[in-house]
Amino acid sequence: MPGLSQNTSDGPDHQTRQAKKEKKEKKQRSAGGEVRSGSGDIAGGAGKGAGHAAEGAGKGAADLATLHPVDAAVDTGKGGAKAGKDVAVGTGKGTGKMVKGIGKGLKHLF
Repeated sequence: MPGLSQNTSDGPDHQTRQAKKEKKEKKQRSAGGEVRSGSGDIAGGAGKGAGHAAEGAGKGAADLATLHPVDAAVDTGKGGAKAGKDVAVGTGKGTGKMVKGIGKGLKHLF
């Protein structure tokens, strides 16, 4: 019966599924790449933190000069809080990536 036979050719549907499988595979970073990326995240967090601290201090100084002491304290506090957050996030992400990279390196040794 011609209607019950299976199609054994690689049709367009099979090729589409194969292409989707290949797209899902991502190239993973090497151990050294993870450590480098982690150190970049730490430096980026520190840089952002320093920028926010300077911004808060500058706004606070401007408010103090214009005789707005409450606003000066608020702006300085906001700058310090943002700086702390940026440093903490950058350090956390960076440390995690560095630990991952070190783990990959140790895995290759043993």
